[in-house]
Amino acid sequence: MTAPVWRAGAFAVLSTLSLVLPLFGPEIALILGSVVILGALVVTEGRLFDLLAYPDDYEDGRLYGVIAFVFGAGILGFFTTAFSMPVSVLVGTVVLVGYGNLAERLARRRFDQGVRSVAAFCVGGAVAGVAGQIATISIAGDPLESALPAVLFLAASGVLLAALLRDVLLLYDDPVIMLSVGLLLWLLAELLTDPETTIGPVEILAALAVTIALGYISYALDTASIAGMLTGVLLGLLTIVLGGYGWFVVLISFFGIGGLSTKFRYDEKESRGVAEDNDGARGSGNVLGNSAVGLAAVLGYAASSAGMIPAESELFLFAFAGSVAAAMSDTLSSEVGSVFDEPLLITTLERVDPGTDGGVTWQGTLAGFVGSAIVAVLSFVFFAEVGAIGAAIIAAAGFVGMLVDSVLGATLEGTTLGNQGVNFLATLSGAIFCALIVLSMAALA
Repeated sequence: MTAPVWRAGAFAVLSTLSLVLPLFGPEIALILGSVVILGALVVTEGRLFDLLAYPDDYEDGRLYGVIAFVFGAGILGFFTTAFSMPVSVLVGTVVLVGYGNLAERLARRRFDQGVRSVAAFCVGGAVAGVAGQIATISIAGDPLESALPAVLFLAASGVLLAALLRDVLLLYDDPVIMLSVGLLLWLLAELLTDPETTIGPVEILAALAVTIALGYISYALDTASIAGMLTGVLLGLLTIVLGGYGWFVVLISFFGIGGLSTKFRYDEKESRGVAEDNDGARGSGNVLGNSAVGLAAVLGYAASSAGMIPAESELFLFAFAGSVAAAMSDTLSSEVGSVFDEPLLITTLERVDPGTDGGVTWQGTLAGFVGSAIVAVLSFVFFAEVGAIGAAIIAAAGFVGMLVDSVLGATLEGTTLGNQGVNFLATLSGAIFCALIVLSMAALA
């Protein structure tokens, strides 16, 4: 095997030592971690150094990669003892990163770095994450059958986030990835304590199959990059489990219609210099810029349902729908409007060149309104709480978000804000508008 595979194997074995915490307690785990760090400081050359050293470690003459890995696990260990983070989350996170890296390195011996090596990381990491959590639960003597759905959900969510972070960060940022995954899984584990959030292993596997299939289709159709695909799959999985399939349908309508709109007369948009980069494939920044507010609303809905925050869960439902309507409206107005001549700058109504930030056309505005209406109709169909008036509010929220995007594009984009920041604020304005109108109507009733 090549050196990177041997190193990944050694780190996978090192990650397995996280089981010391549930087996022998925090004192022994602390001693073992200290011994490993001390050994990493002492070993500066030889076969063991060559086995464990990352490329940058040779320049420094120290096994800083090992030290950082153990330190990252140690921070999660501190959370388990000081803040009651589940030990199963710690073990599941550490082995997920360790064995996911090994699976990815083995895959790269046959395949180039790409979607297949990412899939190998996800499969290997998910299996290890499930095994680590099951081992921890079994050591504690807790019932496994009732915990299995949460174990599957946490492992799948964790490995998707880890794969995404590996794609947008450096491959050697394991401590950052480990901490990020651990904190997410801790939050999700707390949200799953709601008695109304009853999920079974079949439902989890079905949700994962649906989101992976749709994510791969978006990648195969070149409407999403690998990072964009991973972000979409993670968002879809969280939305299904914490919200429901109705929430997912509303969200996926944006991904599907928005992605296809990018391909609308793409060659013409490319010749005008207004087309999306990477042949229209949207990356993680674009996906998150348009969906971060919606994800926050899903998490808020779950937290409200679990009694973790004092707010009506219905408000988060409307905030979610308003944010997606704004994202859909803005995307369709931009992608359709950019192929028509003589747009007007929204702040001065002066004619500007196609593709100018803040430039609007009546065709794009009409497309944007149709997009927000689609989200409103889907929300009316899938959410009993919405009703006809609620659907009208959602459609209006999408239109408001589109206008905010255009105004920000004409005033702040390119100087104070980037495109993703504008998208985020536009979707945030749609969510806030929708929630405030619903809240005001409830106060007047």
